[in-house]
Amino acid sequence: MSGQAGGANDSAGRHAQRTTAQRTVLLVAILASFVAFLDGAIVNVALPAITADLGGGIALQQWVIDAYLLTLGALILVAGAISDAFGRVRILRVGLLVFGAASLGCALAPAGALLIAARAVQGAGAAMLVPSSLALITATFTGPARAKAIGTWTGWTGTAFVAGPLLGGLLVDSVSWRLIFGINIVPIAATLLLLLRLKISAPAARRVRVDLAGAVLAAAGLGGPVFALIEQQRLGWHSPAVSVPFGAGLLCFGTFLWWEHRTPNPMMPLRLFRIRNFGIGNLATAFIYAGLSLGQLVVVLFLQEVAGLSASEAGLATIPVAVLSLLLAGGFGGLAGKHGPRFFMAAGPLVTGTGYLLMLSAHLPFNFWTQVLPGLMLFGLGLSITVAPLTAAILGSVRPEQSGIGSAINNAVSRVAGLIAVAFAGVIVNGALDVGGFHRVLVVTVLLFAVGAVISAVGISNRSISPDRIPDEAAANCRDRASAGGTDRGPDR
Repeated sequence: MSGQAGGANDSAGRHAQRTTAQRTVLLVAILASFVAFLDGAIVNVALPAITADLGGGIALQQWVIDAYLLTLGALILVAGAISDAFGRVRILRVGLLVFGAASLGCALAPAGALLIAARAVQGAGAAMLVPSSLALITATFTGPARAKAIGTWTGWTGTAFVAGPLLGGLLVDSVSWRLIFGINIVPIAATLLLLLRLKISAPAARRVRVDLAGAVLAAAGLGGPVFALIEQQRLGWHSPAVSVPFGAGLLCFGTFLWWEHRTPNPMMPLRLFRIRNFGIGNLATAFIYAGLSLGQLVVVLFLQEVAGLSASEAGLATIPVAVLSLLLAGGFGGLAGKHGPRFFMAAGPLVTGTGYLLMLSAHLPFNFWTQVLPGLMLFGLGLSITVAPLTAAILGSVRPEQSGIGSAINNAVSRVAGLIAVAFAGVIVNGALDVGGFHRVLVVTVLLFAVGAVISAVGISNRSISPDRIPDEAAANCRDRASAGGTDRGPDR
């Protein structure tokens, strides 16, 4: 009897130890992802204060966003392979250290060029955080416990999109824009301390081929055109400093597509785009998230630089969008699971675009309650209708074992779309934001959403998806976006 009691006590002890380790893993995953999500949600409201301090105008504002998105978009597709090759905890720790050091560099940057460089490094660190966090959860939890853990991760990290803009505005108004980067050090330090408590054995040695050539070609292929689009405002298209990077970038991007077609271990398997809903869904993603990134950036800048709101007021203005998305996206995901995603993917962008059409009434003297808030509310509703059905259509069209790379590709497409849209912002406003420039951006944004709606209505098939087989971690990976659009929750199941 005493032996049985001792065995039971040992079993209970091991269970308690395992439960404690799982709680620590979940907390580490939440904190590591939260800091990346918070950074994406907090930066826009600080852009006017940054340029008031460092100069550089709209070009610097574009670079502060795009330097981050460039390295993040280029590296996020290889992050999973790097994590598999070198170990999840190790890559998560490296990502935290890189992100923390870059955040400190952003906070202390004495000039715009150094801030841009630090933001590029920050994007590289962020590329390691979310995939490694989710991989750590899936390696630690199984069955219903895994779904519950991912749901908890999703819920807590989603608060970053609600709190980020308001927190950023308060920090900018009460202290300095530099603190929006410096504040990252606190959750990063806490996460690194928690990682020391994890006793996770190193993975067995694996030969994982990392497509570094593809990542370099993608970065160069995106970086050249983005550099040209931003710097042509200052140098003009006739300058070799603009035309040469533009041409070289296009050449590199073409080479990237060729390389991905021939390499045996591509970071972006092009064969997936032959699947109807995957290819069409990612094409719709490109237009929808281009509109999302362009519209949200310029609305926040307009509210401060033209309408005269403070950073706190501008941050507060964006909260209804994030709250609506958090509250409604899951419900629309459930409806899309029952009725198919095509209607929602077509109707959602049209509702969103209508919200931006309403904002065309904005003028001076400015009234936020009548000129902008109704449009923002409609925008939040349209976003809620769109994001979860979009995830269901794309991930439900591929086999479950392909859903990891499928979600990573869709995440990268949304990042790259935002990257290019932000680079075009200066061209659209003609170098300086005023009421006329704001209206031009709104029209372009509406057109982008309309194209996304037409693509979805014509191309998406309700018959070729199986939302019930989408792994929770793949749907969660589509959550990490560049803006409040990151409230992508996947279908309710």
